[in-house]
Amino acid sequence: MRLDQLTADLPLPAALKARMPKPKPVVAVVRLQGVITPQSSPLSRGVINLVALETALKAAFETPGLQAVALAINSPGGSPTQSALVADRIRGLAAEHDVRVLAFCEDVAASGGYWLACAADEIVAHATSLVGSIGVVSGGFGLDELIARYGVERRLHTAGESKARLDPFAPERPEDVAWLRGELEQLHRLFIAWVTERRGDRLTGGDALFTGDVWSGTRALELGLVDELGTMHAVLARRFPDAELKVIDARKGLLARLGGPGLAAGAVPALLDGLEQRAAWARFGL
Repeated sequence: MRLDQLTADLPLPAALKARMPKPKPVVAVVRLQGVITPQSSPLSRGVINLVALETALKAAFETPGLQAVALAINSPGGSPTQSALVADRIRGLAAEHDVRVLAFCEDVAASGGYWLACAADEIVAHATSLVGSIGVVSGGFGLDELIARYGVERRLHTAGESKARLDPFAPERPEDVAWLRGELEQLHRLFIAWVTERRGDRLTGGDALFTGDVWSGTRALELGLVDELGTMHAVLARRFPDAELKVIDARKGLLARLGGPGLAAGAVPALLDGLEQRAAWARFGL
């Protein structure tokens, strides 16, 4: 509960309440920067997940004198589950505190990054921002021929015929691909439903919006994916001229600040994770 809400409920004389200093108006800014993933990596450019953001989100919505919460989004997407968890948490806190949320797209708010933007009541993008990519992707590598070339034998034993689906060290099976496509299509339908729920009749692009394409901020405005073009500081200065901007950063755990547990032992997984996150940014030329 914010200080102004607490004092409003205290049984104090009206004259005393009137003399109490009121909190200065504030717009809390939360940065959603990086790939959306449940895992952190010392080689990443920042990650987004509910664990990393919970403290920052709560602090933002409990800021004394709060006028609005601004989400500064710069993300190429990632985990659908973490996208949904963070977005749902934002909507829950907004409803609990009756606070308006504005999203500001920076370089890219694509895929899961756009899912997060839709958690806001309004979306603002720069004319050069990359917005959209309302689709689902799954990628990997097939290494079965590589290990065969070097005389490596894959030994994998399971109980359950589907336990080892899409094993990268085994030849790809058509039934596994069919299963994966079904899962991706289901996630895509959930993504479409979320965007449609949040954007409503502001959307003007029809089914073409949901092909996975990405658009500039200018084109996204024409399609109804965003509400306005501008920058965070300019828009907030116009909307809330008396408010102070308070940036609330996500806290990193000790292991994350030190680079993660077992740096030497985890060097190869960390490198692969870093390359995968780099590839996510590279899809948008970043």
